[in-house]
Amino acid sequence: QVQLVESGGGLVQAGGSLSLSCAASGGTFSNYPMGWFRQAPGKEREFVAAITWSSSRSVYRDSVKGRFTISRDNAKNTVYLQMNSLKPEDTAVYYCAARISTYRIYDLFMRPPDYNTWGQGTQVTVSS
Repeated sequence: QVQLVESGGGLVQAGGSLSLSCAASGGTFSNYPMGWFRQAPGKEREFVAAITWSSSRSVYRDSVKGRFTISRDNAKNTVYLQMNSLKPEDTAVYYCAARISTYRIYDLFMRPPDYNTWGQGTQVTVSS
């Protein structure tokens, strides 16, 4: 069974940076597209970024383009989200997600139902 564990959240002032990590255990990490989502209080979970198994493609929600960068290290079974120029509206619980499969998946996905494994989340708070 694959487990995902996020780390790196915290409190930062507007304009600051944070780096999130998501470590996967079990399964074949290099088979999976990975994604980051976030959920603010009272709001639905929303897509942030996704990356293919090979890092050949990535995609971002418009509001984080140019500020956030998703990356992965398949040798370390870890996906990252570097967040720069943070804004108060980035405040949320951030989740990593995987589309677990026994075979390699070449696509990437932007909808929560497309992912079948989730981490427990890490809080990111940006103060103004």
